[in-house]
Amino acid sequence: MHNLIVSNTALALTSVFVFFALWIGYKQDLGIAKSLIVATIRCVIQLFVVGYILKYVFRANNWFLTIALILIIIFNGAYNAKGRSNGLRNAFLISLTAISTSTIVILIVLVGDGSVKFIPSQIVPITGMIVSNSMVAMGLCFKTMTTMFKDRRSQVMEMLALGARPLMASKAIIRDSIKTGLQPTIDSAKTVGLVALPGMMSGMIFAGADPVLAIKYQIMVTFMMLGITSISSITGCYMGYKSFFNDRDQLIR
Repeated sequence: MHNLIVSNTALALTSVFVFFALWIGYKQDLGIAKSLIVATIRCVIQLFVVGYILKYVFRANNWFLTIALILIIIFNGAYNAKGRSNGLRNAFLISLTAISTSTIVILIVLVGDGSVKFIPSQIVPITGMIVSNSMVAMGLCFKTMTTMFKDRRSQVMEMLALGARPLMASKAIIRDSIKTGLQPTIDSAKTVGLVALPGMMSGMIFAGADPVLAIKYQIMVTFMMLGITSISSITGCYMGYKSFFNDRDQLIR
């Protein structure tokens, strides 16, 4: 593979694009200057910190450190998913359960069939991909459920009045929420290779790997993403709908 070098000068020059975005925000009066500056600073600090941590963990090649890093990634993913829940009751626990489930299942399959080895340089990046996609799916599911329970409140209450259990009254909302959580991944799978060359595939090709090998890995990743979002969305929605009812099966949101 080729040696990739990014000089500090080249890195600094790319900051021009940030200033361009700031200029656009100023000219169009978008009010994004503060958030854009904060996001840029956080991006740089977080990536450098994570980069040095990963460098240490990769060199140590210790299973305890690897598992600890996996747990940290899962916790942060669940915490961020909770932040997108619009105050949903037990959102963190639901997110943690859904993300943990999808992560454990996918990692067991990938390590079990030999696709990846349980070493930090392979497990940590894969875990990050799994958790980030689970987090996005959970955020979409939470948002959709919250909106639909509000819009369809009268329908749900009518079904409850007719004797339906909360699960039955919420079935359509759960189904639509799961579909929403899955849709971005499905759309991405439809256009992969035609519209965009995804990160893993592009990275491998950029580093000099055989494009056919990169394609195989990307197919594996695409299948993995479909499984991840399915597990996360189903787990999250079937746990999440209960937060809209009290102990007496009354709709409370």
